[in-house]
Amino acid sequence: MTKKLLLIDGNSIAFKAFYALYTAMDKFTNPSGLHTSAIYGFNRMLDKVLADEKPTDVLVAFDAGKTTFRTKMYADYKGGRAKTPTELSEQFPFLKELINARGISTYELPDYEADDIIGTLAKKAEEAGDYQVVIVTGDRDLTQLTSDKTTVQVSKKGVTELETYTPKHVEEKLGVKPSQIIEIKGLKGDNSDNYPGVEKVGDKTAVRLVQQFGTIDNLYQNIDQVSGKKLKEHLIHDQAQAERAHTLATINRDAPVTVSLDQLKYQGDNIDKLTDFYERMGFKSFLAKLSVDDQDHADDQADIQYTVLSAKNAAELDQFTDEVTFHLEMSEENYHTSPLVGFAIGQGDKWYVTNDPELLHNQHVIDLLTSKTIKKNVFDAKRTYVGLYRQGIELANVDFDMLLVSYLLNTTNNSNDVGTVAHLHGFYNVKTDEEVYGKGAKRHIDPQSPAFLAHLVHKVKAIDALHDGMFKDLDAHNQSKLYWDIEIKIAFVLAHMEINGIKVDAATLEGMGSKFKERLAEIEQTIFQEAGEEFNIGSPKQLGKILFEKLRLPILKKTKTGYSTSVDVLEKLAPDAPIVQNVLDYRQISKLQSTYVDGLLKVIHPDDSKVHTRYLQTLTQTGRLSSVDPNLQNIPVRSEEGRLIRQAFIPSHPGWQIFSSDYSQIELRVLASITDDQNMQDAFKNGEDIHATTARRIFGLPSNEEVTPELRRQAKAVNFGIVYGISDFGLASNTGITRKQAHQFIERYFEEYPGVKKYTEDIVEFARNHRYVETIAHRRRYLPDINSKSFNLRSFAERTAMNTPIQGSAADIIKIAMINMADAIKDMKTRMLLQVHDELIFEVPDEELDTVKQLIPSVMDSAIHLNVPLKVESHWGKTWYDAK
Repeated sequence: MTKKLLLIDGNSIAFKAFYALYTAMDKFTNPSGLHTSAIYGFNRMLDKVLADEKPTDVLVAFDAGKTTFRTKMYADYKGGRAKTPTELSEQFPFLKELINARGISTYELPDYEADDIIGTLAKKAEEAGDYQVVIVTGDRDLTQLTSDKTTVQVSKKGVTELETYTPKHVEEKLGVKPSQIIEIKGLKGDNSDNYPGVEKVGDKTAVRLVQQFGTIDNLYQNIDQVSGKKLKEHLIHDQAQAERAHTLATINRDAPVTVSLDQLKYQGDNIDKLTDFYERMGFKSFLAKLSVDDQDHADDQADIQYTVLSAKNAAELDQFTDEVTFHLEMSEENYHTSPLVGFAIGQGDKWYVTNDPELLHNQHVIDLLTSKTIKKNVFDAKRTYVGLYRQGIELANVDFDMLLVSYLLNTTNNSNDVGTVAHLHGFYNVKTDEEVYGKGAKRHIDPQSPAFLAHLVHKVKAIDALHDGMFKDLDAHNQSKLYWDIEIKIAFVLAHMEINGIKVDAATLEGMGSKFKERLAEIEQTIFQEAGEEFNIGSPKQLGKILFEKLRLPILKKTKTGYSTSVDVLEKLAPDAPIVQNVLDYRQISKLQSTYVDGLLKVIHPDDSKVHTRYLQTLTQTGRLSSVDPNLQNIPVRSEEGRLIRQAFIPSHPGWQIFSSDYSQIELRVLASITDDQNMQDAFKNGEDIHATTARRIFGLPSNEEVTPELRRQAKAVNFGIVYGISDFGLASNTGITRKQAHQFIERYFEEYPGVKKYTEDIVEFARNHRYVETIAHRRRYLPDINSKSFNLRSFAERTAMNTPIQGSAADIIKIAMINMADAIKDMKTRMLLQVHDELIFEVPDEELDTVKQLIPSVMDSAIHLNVPLKVESHWGKTWYDAK
């Protein structure tokens, strides 16, 4: 019988697990304060690989220390690497304890790396003849070991998504045979391991040379056949470096390993040891899985006890008097229109499920869902509320919104799938919808399938199981107040806004569409005359040929497919070429026609002549809301044609007005408050135009001198750009000034606003130490790349650290204002309809207009206390267009 030997690169997988989980979530510590992210992630990898591969023999190899035969050969080998964080190094003893409790051997060898141990044992297994070998690593260097008998699985994302390398895959992906990987390394060196190869030789050149010559030895024996004078000079000059790099890259497959193959038998889990270990580590989800039979893996969704709900047994729901978990299943993403296909409800070990949505109208179900004393735990409160509201049921007393809590703990944990979110929090006894229903066009929900009912029950069980732990994490992150005071409340405010919708006059849109079509036809003919021929204006390829080949305009940028005709390119060419401006106008009107005229006409609901957008509460990293189906936050405002679209948005009733209230420069006011910069605060307290004030300061103008529109525009670019970490290059591009001038503006800005300068330095330092930043409401954004060795990744993380507290705090303020506003108008006819960034849109009956003129600004102004006043500007009219 063929044996299967699983060899795991302990160090590389531990590092991958640590950085995938620790920097992303920063919540993996056990009750005694030990960091456990590497242990947790490593165990997830073991669960997956042991289940997938079913090995007979297993070994986890570790590095014995930093000193090896390679460091003796080249002292700077791996010398550029940062010191291992103590948060990781403290986990290694416990990691080895875990591995042994899983019935797996560990091994390390002084003067050698884990790679050499793995390479040596893989060779012995191949020579024995009755083994298949599987290597799991986070290091692609080990792909050189790939053979007909050995596959290498390299972690791609985290530690559970693995890419399998066979000899064929290596050749397809790298262009060389596995044995030639070390030849490539010899020529180009390895930055991660800090050893040089041949100067100016990168991946492409190295692959080409190896494909031509096979090996480094053969290359130097035929050096005269190398084309390129400079390349040949570099090869000759750096021959010694190339040969040394080749040796450093080569895994030693004859290391003096003292463990034999027959000592590596996989023993299986020691339940007693694992139970004790998981308890000490605080691994509740792993503890729960220990009670499942060995044949029931997490992916199998083990059999579960449930009762099929019916009219006959619905009275049994009356047993739930304190708390219940509920999930309403819909077949489509848009919950305003999606068919309902079933629901599950229950608590503890009592679960009821049905594929008959009509049972929602059973009085026992209604009483439970609408009860104001029984707590409800759900996955997505807003989606659930709207879905039930369509059935005439008003969901009450929601306690736990699993999606919202997950998002607050980490803004990247925002999947709309119960299974995906559950897996992120360590609960695996639930499949994802994709696994059950299929993906994309293949997605098919069969409510009649027994698997369907089981899947719904697994969903509610996941919500129930994660309730306590996720709430504890919120407390630990100081985010419980954010959840209770803002996010769960705004979910229901948004639900009512979505249900209300906003009326759209289809006739107005159709009239605009006719005018747009006429205008497009006129522009099209003008472009054809200027081009001297007809062509497809919407084709970048055809447009590029006209502009850059026939009309010979300057070529500013090329892409892989030809000339770039992007907006930024065309805008630079437009002042000197009328055809280009006409093309820009054509594109703009075409988009208005397709996206906003045709697009809106398609989504006007036939019953109420309204559009009902959906607000995505968990999409953005800053906490800002997004609008979809349709996106009403993105209707253009810079062009007159774009603004005209708003004429189609009207009140629901005659004698009503559309009322708009907009925060003025809220992000700069937040900046002034957070940075405590006295000069900026004084400008806002004195009611000054902040952009004019900034212009006077950075351009050295007297206080009584009028600021020109151009100088104000440049100062505005600096004001908004500085906090986002804008560079002199970026500022120059935005304003049309030189980089030297832009650099001087930035320096002058920081001199005039020293508090802002100090803030940018302090917040980046905070992020480096904590790996996250926060808003005024303690909304966190994690920055895994803040200490990256990559300049580009690190720089982006630093800019994000600067702007997230500003943007995110502005998002907090508008949400607080919406919550307060909803309460203030609850007994009025006035309705809040839309949120568009820093603007709130209402419909107001004429008899309440005078009241609302005072009420709305006062509520919004007092949403939160800053060190500078908030300012709200209001407008109203018969259409949304008139309310601006």
